[in-house]
Amino acid sequence: MDLYRGNCRMSQQPQTARHLGVTTTDTLIPGKTDGIELFLRNKSPANRDVIGSVLLVHGATFPSVSLFDVDVGGQSLMDALALAGIDAWALDVRGYGGSTRPQRMAEDPGTDEPLVRAVEAVDDVASALDHIRTNHGPVRLGLFGMSWGASIAGLYASRQARLDALVLAAPLWLSATPLCFDPGAPIATHRNVEVASYRQAWLAPVPEDRRATFLPDGWFDRWEEVTEATDSQAPHGFIRAPSGAVADVREHWTAGKPLYDPSTITASTLILRGTLDVDVRRDMALDLFDRLTATSERVYNEIADSTHMLLMEPTRQLAFKQIVGFLTKVFAEPSP
Repeated sequence: MDLYRGNCRMSQQPQTARHLGVTTTDTLIPGKTDGIELFLRNKSPANRDVIGSVLLVHGATFPSVSLFDVDVGGQSLMDALALAGIDAWALDVRGYGGSTRPQRMAEDPGTDEPLVRAVEAVDDVASALDHIRTNHGPVRLGLFGMSWGASIAGLYASRQARLDALVLAAPLWLSATPLCFDPGAPIATHRNVEVASYRQAWLAPVPEDRRATFLPDGWFDRWEEVTEATDSQAPHGFIRAPSGAVADVREHWTAGKPLYDPSTITASTLILRGTLDVDVRRDMALDLFDRLTATSERVYNEIADSTHMLLMEPTRQLAFKQIVGFLTKVFAEPSP
C-alpha cells in the first residue's frame, strides 16, 4: 500500500501500513522555519527489536521515496534496513516531494535566486533528527546522504557530535573540472524535470552495447511511476526540483571552496560509489575519504557495474549489504 501523497497537504496524524514484516508510516513534521512542513516516511521492523535509526536524505533532483523506497526486485533500501532491525526514515527537504515548496515553484522557473541551498536543507535534517530523537528515542543514530544529500549530511555531521554513523553514497565533492550536473547555463529558481527523459542520462555511463538490457524489464517504468507521483502539481510527466543544489556545485564543489570540513566529522563513516559513476569520480570520493581524519572508523567501498543511481540497479543488493552491514556493526558497538 502506497501512502505517498505527492505535493498535497496531509494530516499531521501518521498514516500506517504493514507488510512483509515492515511497518510503514508517512507523516508531516514542522520544520525550523515558519510555514515549512517536512514529509517523513518511516519503515520500521514489525517483528523484531530496533537496533538503531537512520535518516535518509535524497539528492538534487528526485525526492526520498523515488530513491529509497521503490519496490523493484521485491525490495527497496528502506525495506532492507527495516528487515535488518534498523528504523529507517526518509526525508524530503523543503521544495521536494511531499514537503512544503517555496511559493515561487508554483510559477515558471525564472532568474531569481536559486531555491533551497544545502545550508537551508541542513535545518530540515536537524528537524527530522530532533523528531526521531524526541518521539522514538533511538539508542544509536545514523545519517545517510546521497549525491547532493551527502553534501547536506556532511555539513550536518561536521557540526554535530551527536551522530554515531554517517553514510555518504555518491557524494558530491571537490572537482577541478566541470561536473555533468552543472552544464554551465544560467541557473534558474527551479527546474521542470521530465521524468521519462532521465533514462538517457541514467544509462549514459553504461557501455553502449549493454544499455538496452542494463535495467531489468519494468524497473525504470516502476521508478518513473513512483517518481511522477511525488509531485501531483507538476505538468503530466514532470516533477519540479529546486535549483539550489546546482548553485552549490558551482559555488563550492567546482570552485575549490568546500561546503564543510570533513576533518571535523567524528561519526563512523562509510563512503560508497558505483564504478560507472561519472558524476562522482573515484578521485573525488577518495579525496573526501582521505580528509576524514577525526573519525575512528572510515570505510571506502565501490560497487562494480553501478552508476550514480546505484541503489536502483541490478547490483543494488551489494550496496544494500554494504550499508546494512556497516550500520549494524556501528550500532552494535558500545556507545562512546
